[in-house]
Parts: sequence; C-alpha cells; structure tokens
Amino acid sequence: MINMEPTVMRIKDNTFARQFEASIPEGLLSVEYSFQEKKIFLTKINTPENFENQPIIDTMLKNIMELSTEKKFRVVPIHPKIAVFFKKNPKYKELLPPGIRI
Repeated sequence: MINMEPTVMRIKDNTFARQFEASIPEGLLSVEYSFQEKKIFLTKINTPENFENQPIIDTMLKNIMELSTEKKFRVVPIHPKIAVFFKKNPKYKELLPPGIRI
C-alpha cells in the first residue's frame, strides 16, 4: 500500500483573502478563517471539484494547527469537517478555547 499523504505541505497565509492556501496537483486547497483577539475561527474548507482525499486535508489542518501553536492562537472549528478533525486528533484539543468541547 502506498501512502499518499504528503509529509511536507507548503501553506501560504493569504491575509487579503483570509485563507490558508496550498497548491496540490488537483488545484487549490484552502481553509478560510477569521481572527478575533487571540482566536482563529476556521470557517470553511474549499477543495478542487470532486476532491475527496481526506489525508491531504488532514495534513493541511495539522500544518495550520502547528502554525497556531507557534503563534499561541486558540482555534475555534466552525466547519463540521474541522470539528471531526479535532475528534480524530485529540492532541490538538489543547488549542481549543476554554468552554469549547468537541
């Protein structure tokens, strides 16, 4: 079995469009966000048409979590797929603001 999950993904923080972007062979993968104080609200995942490769989306979300950890931001998952990511990866639950349970 071949592991299709990339180990390193280049993520660009497009502050003008308020989204994290990654170029993948299928097109542009992005996660929209908004900031409020020291919290980043992840509101939407945009994928290329007919894109269903969850490991690549998870890799992008892991990279976003690492960036949030470095910048000491709390993460509020608004999009359901991002909430599912937190359920599957309990090590990132420390990034949730107080009072938010998933």
